[in-house]
Amino acid sequence: MYDPTVARLTYRGLLGRRRALILGALPVLLIVISVAVRGFTGADDQVAADVLGGFALATMVPIIGVIAGTGAIGPEIDDGSVVYLLAKPVKRPTIIFTKLIVAVAVTMVFSAVPTLLAGLILNGNGQQVAVAYTVAALVASIAYAALFLLLGTITRHAVVFGLVYALVWEALFGTLVSGAKTLSVQQWSLAVAQKVSGGDLVTSDVSLTTGTVLLVAVTVAATWFAGQKLRTLTLAGEE
Repeated sequence: MYDPTVARLTYRGLLGRRRALILGALPVLLIVISVAVRGFTGADDQVAADVLGGFALATMVPIIGVIAGTGAIGPEIDDGSVVYLLAKPVKRPTIIFTKLIVAVAVTMVFSAVPTLLAGLILNGNGQQVAVAYTVAALVASIAYAALFLLLGTITRHAVVFGLVYALVWEALFGTLVSGAKTLSVQQWSLAVAQKVSGGDLVTSDVSLTTGTVLLVAVTVAATWFAGQKLRTLTLAGEE
């Protein structure tokens, strides 16, 4: 289910100079904000939770997921080079799964690691805030990568739709509108983080069971649909 050659090409495409700069911009901004906040307010657990929840998890993680998930396959579909990949003796599910692994790894590195560092800067992991939000970023990275990888296979405007989802649904509706919170990857990951923290600073509007089930279900379903779409692209190319 994992092809090293496909993985290497995907990593090369995702971590090119231009895209790497884009991926690194938000993590650097998070660290700068954390240093500034720590300098002005000192070590404050509530402030740390607000920064990590409001910026890192609600904005940075989904945007990085958009860049990594759509970038893992979208450009190849747009420029037609996916035809050469599909012509190789590699099973279509293997291609999707390999690209998913790469997208997840890139999303985790550029989101979970900075989240942990920012948390340590903000309050030294007081009340497990840094670790809790890092875990949330890790599990959210998997679901976001799968969702945006699927989006990259079904539309040429995947980045635009992905950013709308990340900035409007997750950062706005997923935070403010009660009904939308149940259908938010952010809230599902917060349910896991709440269990890790064991306190009142990290909370979610869904239960741990619901959040975990939905994270798994969305990841599996998105990966499966992406594989089906890739089969359709193969047939279209052959025709």
